[in-house]
This record gives sequence, structure tokens and C-alpha cells, in this order.
Amino acid sequence: MFENFEYLNLINKKLSDYCKGENTLLQAMRYTLNLPGKRLRPILALEVCNALSGEFKNCLPFACAIEMVHTYSLIHDDLPGMDDDDMRRGKPTNHKVFGEGVAILAGDALLNLAFEIIAAKETVDLVGEKLAILAARALFKASGKDGMVLGQVIDLESEGKSISQDLLQCMHINKTAKLISAACELGGLAAGTDEENLQKIREYGLCIGLMFQIMDDILDATSDKETLGKNLSDNENGKATYVSVLGLRKAREKVKELTEKAIEAISYLGENGETLKKIAINLSDRVK
Repeated sequence: MFENFEYLNLINKKLSDYCKGENTLLQAMRYTLNLPGKRLRPILALEVCNALSGEFKNCLPFACAIEMVHTYSLIHDDLPGMDDDDMRRGKPTNHKVFGEGVAILAGDALLNLAFEIIAAKETVDLVGEKLAILAARALFKASGKDGMVLGQVIDLESEGKSISQDLLQCMHINKTAKLISAACELGGLAAGTDEENLQKIREYGLCIGLMFQIMDDILDATSDKETLGKNLSDNENGKATYVSVLGLRKAREKVKELTEKAIEAISYLGENGETLKKIAINLSDRVK
């Protein structure tokens, strides 16, 4: 696919360092954090930083914080009050292993730890107070009431209803694309780039983030749970998807359009943007 295995190993080691300990809470945090996955968001942060000639070590805390926010959202997303899923990445979901109460608290702890990491002395020493504050603002705006949480509420309120394409896009941009865009932005901030470049990087992230979610909808409609490693619950829960609203052909056309827009947004990077271009193309062709 697109994995940089050097990055993956460093991300995984750093995540483990942040969550050392053997109490029940830390075990529950690590359980979902360590499930096999793409690590898309932290890898994007690191690849953007690299494309902008930034230093890897400056971005690594940001990358781990992003993955913790994403993981907390997965734990909460799987709960009975949300999607009520019992499988995630081929394994039982967090609440099936640790119970609903601990799963909720594990998600809460990961969210708080993400903020703690960005504000930590180690991070501030690497990037400075100004960039640490900008990173915190970007990440938590993308994951809060104007981002991922809002998208999840729209998702819940849309179950069993016929919704417009505009509302569907609003849901997916907030629920998925904004956090992926924030991952790219944090990579740019770690590299110390300017606002003009950050805007192009944000656009790239929004495009591949929305495309990523549409591909999820397509795979939910065309694949099986053994391939995806999770239950195909959208149809069962009456959720609106790009496939249900647009149909499969138009959903695929939308993926192609967004992939092209993403590549155009980073064209100014030239050869430095080749890995980011490959990520966009590979995400549009993925099978799980």
C-alpha cells in the first residue's frame, strides 16, 4: 500500500513509550492503539514534514497525538450508543474486551494524552511555544464541535433518513476529512512552513480525507467483513453513504475527482511531493 515501515516502527515505539504501565486503563488504551492499522494520519504528518524539508523528530510527537485522537474516536465509535460494532481491524472492539465503562474512559484518556503530548516540554523544546499552540488549536478544532464530533452527531441524526448530498458531504468532511487535513497541517507546522503552503497542504488533506471516507462507503458496499476486518454495519444501521445517495458509479467518479484535486494542491512541491501523490493514488485504489 503506502506504508513507510521506518516511520511505522518509530511511530509504534513512541506510542508505546507514551502508554507504558500495566493498570486496566493503560491496557485498554494500548489495546486499540496497537491494533494493526494503516497509521494513515501520523504517516501523513511525517511525510508532509519531510516534503517541506522539516526534521522528522520535530513532527513525531504531533504524529503520535494525532493517532491517539483518531484511536479515541474509534473506541467511542464502536460503542453500543454509536455504531454498536463488535469487531475492529479483525479483533473484538474495546468495549467487548474491557466493558463499556472502561472503553469510554480509555477513549477519554487518549484524547487528554494527545493534548498533554503537544503541550509537553519535550515538544515545546523541539518546535517552540508558538508552533505547539498552533498545532494544538488545529488538531482539537478538527476533532471537536467544529469537526469530528459534529460529523458524528450528523451521522447519528441521519440514521434511517434520506439526506441530501450536501449534508452527506458536510458529515464526511467533519467526521473524517478535517482530522486528516489537520494531520497534514501539523506536518507543515512541524516543518515551520508559511501560511500559503499550509493552505495548500490543508486542501490536499481535505481532498484525500473526503476521498478516503467515500472509499470506505464503496468498500462497505462491495467487500466483506473478513477483508475489511470489521462489521459492515452501515446498511444494517440505515446510515447514509455516498453509495446510497449517489450510487456506486458516481461515488467512484467522486473519488477520481478528489484524487486529482489532491494531487493538484501539492503540485507546487515538485519531486518533494511524489510520496504524497502516491499516497493519494494508493488510497483511491485500496481494497480495505
